[in-house]
Order: sequence, then C-alpha cells, then structure tokens
Amino acid sequence: MRIDKYLWCIRVFKTRSIATTACKKGQVKIENKSIKPSKEVFGNELILVRKNQINYQLKVLDLPESRVGAKLVALYMKDVTPKEEFEKTELLKYSKDYYRKKGAGRPTKKDRRDIEGYQEDTEESI
Repeated sequence: MRIDKYLWCIRVFKTRSIATTACKKGQVKIENKSIKPSKEVFGNELILVRKNQINYQLKVLDLPESRVGAKLVALYMKDVTPKEEFEKTELLKYSKDYYRKKGAGRPTKKDRRDIEGYQEDTEESI
C-alpha cells in the first residue's frame, strides 16, 4: 500500500491529497529518510510524521483494506511518540506572545475590563 493512502486510511490526515502534500514537503519519513507519496509501506516499519509542530512516531502493525473507523485504527498502527514531543508544544504555548502589543488596535474585551477595573480602583482610593 502507498504511504499516502496508508496515512489517509488510518486517519492521520483528513484527505489523501493532504497526505500526498505532506510527503512531498518532507513531513513524512521512514527510517529518517524523506519519501515520495508512492513509497510502499510494509509491516513493522516506523513512520515519522510531522504534523502541528509535533513529530509523531507511528509503527505499522497491519495494512487496512480501505479507510477504517476511528475505533479500529489501533489494529493497524501503534503510536510510539515520546511524551517529550507533546511537552514541547506546551512550552510553545507559554513562549508565544498571545497578547497584542501596546497601542496596536482596539482593546479586547479583557483589556477593556482590566482598564475599567483599574479606573474604578483609582477613583475609590481618591
């Protein structure tokens, strides 16, 4: 079975064309080698898939006949992704600048409430 079809069948990607594009971009690897979408997949291979800034490691257990339901995915692949990969995304959330820079556009609802709360506190202290 082709790698793009396999990744679509086990519901790693929503469509087969997205799986094909990911292979062409080098986001899918077997044995740490970038592969083409037409690469054949066999049992007991380790597939590395980079998706949403996480490097998933999937072990092929069996090849499905066609696209399988979400409950049956565990029969065809095993997720062996280390927990450190998921912890990296947690760190990315904290490192990103979620709030807009000062003076950049309208205040958000949260900003407005903070401003109103600050103004009420200063009026009561006077």
